[in-house]
Amino acid sequence: MTQLERALCGEITPQMKEVALQEGIKAETVRDLVAKGWVVIPANKNHKNLVPRGFGKGLSTKVNANLGTSPTFPEWNTEVEKLMMAQSCKVDAVMDLSTGGELQACRREIIARSTVPVGTVPIYEAAVRTREKHGAVVNMDPEDLFDVIEEQAQEGVDFITVHCGVTRHIVEKLKEQPRLLGIVSRGGSMLAGWMLFNQRENPLYSEFDRLLEICKEYDVTLSLGDGLRPGCLADATDHAQIEELMVLGELVKRSRAAGVQVMVEGPGHVPFDQIEANVKLQKRLCDNAPFYVLGPLVTDIAPGYDHITAAIGGTVAAVAGADFLCYVTPSEHLGLPTVEDVRDGVIASRIAGHAADLIKGVPGAWERDRAMAMARKELNWKKQIELALDPEKARKVHMDRNPVEQDVCSMCGEFCAIDMINKYLDNSEGNNGSEIKACKINKAK
Repeated sequence: MTQLERALCGEITPQMKEVALQEGIKAETVRDLVAKGWVVIPANKNHKNLVPRGFGKGLSTKVNANLGTSPTFPEWNTEVEKLMMAQSCKVDAVMDLSTGGELQACRREIIARSTVPVGTVPIYEAAVRTREKHGAVVNMDPEDLFDVIEEQAQEGVDFITVHCGVTRHIVEKLKEQPRLLGIVSRGGSMLAGWMLFNQRENPLYSEFDRLLEICKEYDVTLSLGDGLRPGCLADATDHAQIEELMVLGELVKRSRAAGVQVMVEGPGHVPFDQIEANVKLQKRLCDNAPFYVLGPLVTDIAPGYDHITAAIGGTVAAVAGADFLCYVTPSEHLGLPTVEDVRDGVIASRIAGHAADLIKGVPGAWERDRAMAMARKELNWKKQIELALDPEKARKVHMDRNPVEQDVCSMCGEFCAIDMINKYLDNSEGNNGSEIKACKINKAK
């Protein structure tokens, strides 16, 4: 049985207990949210070393890191290094998007070494196999695609992105109502090309029940992909994006009825003032299914800094109700990310998620910020570093810029405002102009 089916039967699974412990809420609350489909716990029965995570309404905002080889950089060992970096930065999930080299070896290594949920986009591997056998992706046999899905499920993949909402009808309409950037989703473009070449419906849509059977057997969570997400601000919130979202809303109902956990993916490049409406529309059309967003990126002109444009949009989206942020790295739109790019992307998205959690009232969020404020008041550098989202960087910067150990930092030195207020305004003795004793200062060790 899947987590959804067990929740509907009133059962509290070990995975639900683990999520409740992480979130600081009751296990019964997690069970009820899973039963409604408002929370998913991607946990393939064959992913043996998984520490489950919950994604959805009422939980902390989660972050995903994309990994994977390419034809130019096919070495899977590097992707394992990226996995380890992402996990050290406390990422909540990873996706293997490999398209080059030994795809199966890369995926198996990632699953074996990952304690967080692992996702994939099966059509990538199906496309690679098709090119090797038949020379072009449009020659793909739908049977090959479903074979890949089942193989990946057997290996332990916890969630899969499937572009089921890219229907032949919507793609045909794009000829009449073209976009500036057309289709930027790699999986969405593959399926659109296949449909146009073969004059057939998207097999992931026409054979959706078959997909559900595979996912139910292994408790693989469906991540309904946004194959028609906007790739630039000019294409945001257009007819194709919204029509696909309406299709996904129907597929959410069918997934839940089959006992399969499901979440929905969203844009993309979206102007700042359209993000909230996008999220609320998704929640409305998809009955509060967990919403997984790429960014959103709030401008098109920041290559090299798109982890920042995505973090800005990610906070707005999460405050509006998005549950799961797919990181964007500084190399987005430029090339395959490095290990350090992965670090920057994860931390930027975690900052965005935490900023939103403060507003969403997630348990523990405000307490952590208050603890940081108290550590700063006490000039307790050790505690400040411990509380930082990226302790390693905070420690390095502090040590590099403060070669001499002292109570105050090198920014203000003897003119430190906090030190001054600690000695005078906050002095509890208050002895009317007599000599004032300095507050006890906690030094970094």
